[in-house]
Amino acid sequence: MAQAPFALLLGGTAEASALARQLRTIRPDIRLLLSLAGRTKAPTLPEGVETRIGGFGGADGLARFIREHGVTCLLDATHPYAVGMSRNAAEAARLAGIPRATFLRPPWEQTDGDLWQEVACLRTARDALPLGARPFLALGSQHIAPFRHRPDLRPVLRQVDAPAEPLPFAATLVTGKPSEDVVEEAALLREHGVTHLVCRNSGGARGYAKIAAARKLQLPVILIRRPPEPDGPILRSLDAALSWLISPS
Repeated sequence: MAQAPFALLLGGTAEASALARQLRTIRPDIRLLLSLAGRTKAPTLPEGVETRIGGFGGADGLARFIREHGVTCLLDATHPYAVGMSRNAAEAARLAGIPRATFLRPPWEQTDGDLWQEVACLRTARDALPLGARPFLALGSQHIAPFRHRPDLRPVLRQVDAPAEPLPFAATLVTGKPSEDVVEEAALLREHGVTHLVCRNSGGARGYAKIAAARKLQLPVILIRRPPEPDGPILRSLDAALSWLISPS
């Protein structure tokens, strides 16, 4: 008897949740498990979708989970900058002998009015800021440490959850999810006297309002380039990812 299809979807992006909902609606016969890393304390979970939260213990742990639970395919729809997780996903799928693909949402493209400076990494982003700047660091708590070496800066940080430990440097903290409204994002940047926006080119509609707000206010954007794409099949649209989940290869 053929093994029943069981897809493991590594998420953390809005697109992963959308894929989970769509697959459950059109192909309820395919078992789907949405896995989240657990960085957000109270993530918004798609209704009716089987979900797990937490790590696997590296590539070996993920491969063991795949074998023990009978997973038949793996779709990596993690954040475009989650290089370590994508590397573990590729190795685990190889060890377990199952098909794997990566969903990558398109990056943001510079348009008229954008004042972008693209840089290679966090350190070059930090060093690109002028003396005494007040940057809005839209980076997440695990990516702000390099900025402690610039005591002249007056950063504003946004984090979804309040930090469990003190920040590594003095900064104004804004908690909560980004707004999808450009006017609200612009008002936030204006209220805090922000001079620069520092972020990664994550792509996607949900985080774009801050980019549009910086354009509206004519603020320079220090944009960290994406890492190299992982090996293997790359799916660049939700339709392509959904088709792959239905018929992985």
